Amino acid sequence: MRHTKQVLILIAIFFSSLVTYASDKHSEEIEEEFDAMEMINHHIADAHEWHVISYAKQSGEEVHIAIPLPIIIFHDGKLRVFMSSAFHHGEELVHKGDDYYKLYHEKIYITDADGAIHYDENHDVLNEKPWDFSITKNVASMFMSAVIILLLFILAARRYGPEPKAPKGLQSFLEPLILFVREDIGIAQIGKEKYERYMPYLLTVFFFIWINNLIGLVPFFPGGSNLTGNISVTMLLALITFLVTNFSGTKSYWQHIFWMPGVPAPIRILLSAIEFIGILTKPFALMIRLMANITAGHIIILSLFSLIFVMKSLAIAPVSILMSLMMFMLELLVAALQAYIFTLLSALFIGMAVHEEEH
Repeated sequence: MRHTKQVLILIAIFFSSLVTYASDKHSEEIEEEFDAMEMINHHIADAHEWHVISYAKQSGEEVHIAIPLPIIIFHDGKLRVFMSSAFHHGEELVHKGDDYYKLYHEKIYITDADGAIHYDENHDVLNEKPWDFSITKNVASMFMSAVIILLLFILAARRYGPEPKAPKGLQSFLEPLILFVREDIGIAQIGKEKYERYMPYLLTVFFFIWINNLIGLVPFFPGGSNLTGNISVTMLLALITFLVTNFSGTKSYWQHIFWMPGVPAPIRILLSAIEFIGILTKPFALMIRLMANITAGHIIILSLFSLIFVMKSLAIAPVSILMSLMMFMLELLVAALQAYIFTLLSALFIGMAVHEEEH
């Protein structure tokens, strides 16, 4: 019962934060100007600042409270470092040296003193962009998750010593999860002889994805990031699995890809092309599966809540909130499920690569 109340409180804060965002303008303007797509993109996109809350004063003035993050850009051989607060939410230019920088749709462009943005016939921005190495909201969230993982495992590891002790506290929470990844993923897919060398990676990727999925479901600061819904992050995770798999491949593994034993030569050529394509499609599937499932969950929840404003009726509010609550509960399951699936498939691909065939 106590946990149910905590979840309901989180949901209430989540919906209140959405109402706050939708109420940035006068209430009379909301009925005419509410853009569900803009609100959804605002919540799932990366940003150069960590938004905390927005609200409108009685005078109509908009107030945005955000945590500024470091801007690190490189242009013409010069490194520029400053805080994102210098942009004032994209409303002001930043003058550094001979250049003017403008934050436009969360991308940094080089402009003139007037901050003009130029477009081509397809409405693509023509302004030059500097190399952007900034600490964005997703990057800051990734650092935070890394700290959380280190604290969890370091604190739990202190309980282990020369003499075995019964697990308790944090150790009793982590140990079943670690054993689950070892027994049901590592040993089951790779085998008892070779699984140990891959356990650090499997444990890291499982807890990294799971914790970041949970952080993304927290609807207020320091949560709300969409790290595992960012294709750059999922691509890198899939690339690591790709490299680990193929650098671990045995002679038998590569033989079965490029020159299958017991198969006529013409068929070998055809199958080799198919198997080579399969090497590339496996990490691609990992990348898209994780990104799409996490992002889709956020979009569905926000879309259901947006029905209140799109239909301009409070009568739909109970149904909208109930359905959003159901989706939120489902996303808690998806957060763990996607971490499990990514780790399981990674272990499966590694197991296929290190398996020795007997002919």
